[in-house]
Amino acid sequence: MKCIAFIQTKGGQATKASLEAAGFATRIGETVAVVSGDLNGDGGLGAVGVNRVLQGAGDLDDSQLGRLVSAAAQQEDASTVVCAQDHLGKSVAGRVAVRLGAGLVAGVTAAPEGDSYTRNVFSGKATAQIKGNTDKLVVTTTPNAIGMPAPAAGTAAIEAFNADLGERKVNILEAAAPSSGGRAPLPEAELVVSAGRGMKGPENWGLIEDLADAVGATTACSRPVSDIGWRPHHEHVGQTGIAIRPNLYIAIGISGAIQHLAGVNGSKVIVVVNKDPEAPFFKAADYGIVGDAFDVVPKLTEAFKAL
Repeated sequence: MKCIAFIQTKGGQATKASLEAAGFATRIGETVAVVSGDLNGDGGLGAVGVNRVLQGAGDLDDSQLGRLVSAAAQQEDASTVVCAQDHLGKSVAGRVAVRLGAGLVAGVTAAPEGDSYTRNVFSGKATAQIKGNTDKLVVTTTPNAIGMPAPAAGTAAIEAFNADLGERKVNILEAAAPSSGGRAPLPEAELVVSAGRGMKGPENWGLIEDLADAVGATTACSRPVSDIGWRPHHEHVGQTGIAIRPNLYIAIGISGAIQHLAGVNGSKVIVVVNKDPEAPFFKAADYGIVGDAFDVVPKLTEAFKAL
């Protein structure tokens, strides 16, 4: 079985989410990666088991990327196309599925099991096993859910790839990425420190940032905090914000409404700090601390620094 993995890059290297998608594809069969634009070496793709990389033109819009990946799948006679489940990956996956007449399984959260794929349903309260009934299938993988395969020793061969991409339909006049302060983007973060209205005001957010710095984590917040302007909207995690699956999620001063839990309940370990012992979040927590955040957080920060 042959697979195509659509790869997004940053600074010439494959993004973490794309490496996870490529590693997922290598578990299914022989994998050829498709990249638009420049690469540094093989972009890290050989280390996840990719043998070949088809390198297309850079600066393409979503429609052209869909054409590029579809053409690669047709050339290689691939049965499966894998993309990361992020903004661009979802856009490309839908276009590829239409062009190939393929089924689409979105948001896969576990390594493939034969011809079935696991994904969350009912806001993460249950999982479903999905099987495609089409000759070709497009799959998107949830970032930080599946993990990387065992490191491979090879290097992927780079091949120039040209296809009929059609005319560009969208021109980006300006792009400004939100500042992460040098921290990992939320969808890719393995460690996250998040806070809610229990912090009482934006002037107290230094406590959260100090803890995040001590842990090496990315900061996040609940929806009410972003809605009232204490924190930027790109830090909002939950059902209506960014869904994340970090290895560690520390929630401070967040009650744990179902809408918030739906976006973070895939976290490997959840630690909750709240002065209300009846806060719903404690039911989902692996570890809980009942106490005032203004007393607990500085002590946690010092403990992490001591480690």
